[in-house]
Amino acid sequence: MRIAMIGTGYVGLVSGTCLADFGHHVTCVDKDSAKIEGLLAGRMPIWEPGLEGLVKANVDRGRLQFTCHLGKALEGAEAVFIAVGTPSRRGDGHADLSFVFAAVEELAGLLKSPIVVVTKSTVPVGTGDKIAALLKEKGAPEGVSVASNPEFLREGAAIADFKHPDRILVGAEDDKARACLAEIYRPLFLNRAPMLFTGRRTAELTKYAANAFLATKISFINEMADLCEAVDADVQDLARGIGLDNRIGPKFLHAGPGYGGSCFPKDTLALLKTAEEAGIRQRIVSTVVEVNDRRKEAMADRVKAALGGSVEGKRIAVLGLTFKPNTDDMRDAPSIPLINGLLDGGANVVAFDPVGREQAEKVLPKIEYAASAEEAADGAEAIVIVTEWDEFRALDLDDIAKRMRGTALVDLRNVYNPDEAHEAGLVHFGVGRGRIDADSR
Repeated sequence: MRIAMIGTGYVGLVSGTCLADFGHHVTCVDKDSAKIEGLLAGRMPIWEPGLEGLVKANVDRGRLQFTCHLGKALEGAEAVFIAVGTPSRRGDGHADLSFVFAAVEELAGLLKSPIVVVTKSTVPVGTGDKIAALLKEKGAPEGVSVASNPEFLREGAAIADFKHPDRILVGAEDDKARACLAEIYRPLFLNRAPMLFTGRRTAELTKYAANAFLATKISFINEMADLCEAVDADVQDLARGIGLDNRIGPKFLHAGPGYGGSCFPKDTLALLKTAEEAGIRQRIVSTVVEVNDRRKEAMADRVKAALGGSVEGKRIAVLGLTFKPNTDDMRDAPSIPLINGLLDGGANVVAFDPVGREQAEKVLPKIEYAASAEEAADGAEAIVIVTEWDEFRALDLDDIAKRMRGTALVDLRNVYNPDEAHEAGLVHFGVGRGRIDADSR
């Protein structure tokens, strides 16, 4: 099939490239000419493992193209996906749909024949209805179908997630849209990927509900970590104990500094706004958001406690800046409130991230950046592990300890065993690994 993909951000580029790898002919379109020029030259606008090679392979095969002109992308297309950003709107938490509706308006003026318009972007309930109405209002041809096909991609594992999904969710109101999406995803039937057809509104809400549930698991285990510290229990053993229950499962039960990224923060807020407009209280999700916000803000206090209550004038090394490993995404990263809290306390912060420096410098311009974890450790009073990149899992702790001025290892991801740190001469401060008191320093 011929497919047009509007948007070459994280979702659009990964989705378009993977669809091309299935054998479809995909043209990705974006208003950002610099981004398109970069893609044509083989430069990726995002960092995602395996993406650059997959883009090159499908461009070379003639199945993947890039353009700034939507009309060109629509030539011969049977389906057009909308994969533009829907960030939280400043001030009220609503999803900002301006990019979505701008794409729909342009699309309506260019369509010459019926086509299936698919929203890949995460959008509130009822957005598909508004898109259908707007297409009709702007003169789109009769017979245009509108479907919802939410993405469930994890940054850092997006290609594997697209090719081996837990499920493919399609919200559609007519047989034409259902048949079109079934044909697009037919290559995945070989992997026996479940394909779930629902109404359009149900599909839109399902994406928000899924992310809210996962965010709830994260906030739950973080609250259990706090309790473990108060009663001298171990949250890692606790997580294993409940995660082995098939009704609960082990995923998203890793205690840490709170969730961030492009999805959970904005999607939980958007879900709350949807519920508010419907007159329905969402007490659980509201509490999850509150707990997570407090969690991230409290991480600087953990570092201060590890250093006796103050970081004034002290050099603090932060390892990992992106919200999770294997991405350069800094959106709502826990490192941001942590570092700002340390700066407010008078600390001198030096940080290292394997791929996130360029994006981090835009939001954290007042800190020093190191070229390696070892360089960051030089003269530091404390090392703080914020993002669990693989290379931080195998640090030479003996070398790190020799480079440091102090001895505090604040391990916000529980990467290291306390005994292992102790053998290197470091004092380990984990999350939920038992009681923390003055004697532990």
